[in-house]
Amino acid sequence: MSHYFINDSTLDSNIRSYDVEINATSFRFYTDRGVFSKETLDYGTRFLLETIKLPKDLNEVIDMGCGYGPIGLYVAKTNPEKHVYLYDVNERAVALAIKNMKENEIVNAEVHQSFLFEYVKIKADVILTNPPIRAGKPTIYRLYEDAYQTLNRGGLLYVVVQKKQGAPSTVAKLSSLFGNCEVVDKSKGYWVLLAKK
Repeated sequence: MSHYFINDSTLDSNIRSYDVEINATSFRFYTDRGVFSKETLDYGTRFLLETIKLPKDLNEVIDMGCGYGPIGLYVAKTNPEKHVYLYDVNERAVALAIKNMKENEIVNAEVHQSFLFEYVKIKADVILTNPPIRAGKPTIYRLYEDAYQTLNRGGLLYVVVQKKQGAPSTVAKLSSLFGNCEVVDKSKGYWVLLAKK
């Protein structure tokens, strides 16, 4: 059994693409076996991207656990003044995110392989994540803790998570880390959460 949040080089490759509009901006995304939501843009990701509001003066953005890149690449394409860093542990996902960055002619982003924030060398103004819930609570909580450490003062952490997969416990965890956590919106069991440093 393979999971998208690990590196599995034994999986057969079967690259496909799909076209999608997000907030009236068109994308073509290449996907493959062994990456999250390979058939289409998952609802949680779409809901996150339709909900976030990124202030003009917050320019260093991280997409943590980027998969093949829809979150970070959307932010980069629609905010050309920002610089977006995409990270994932999955080598195949990283390669696809790079391919998708080129396919969508995005020049203000870069993609790197990293387990959570292990190889992140920058401080960020905004961190966005649709976290790999199936990786387990210790991994997810470490993601939140490292995000707090990586954010500049005044920085924002946006998280999308399903209620049944731990949204209430995520609110509690983020509140304990940041001293605040707002439920920005809810839809079809998904919550978009915002914590400010």
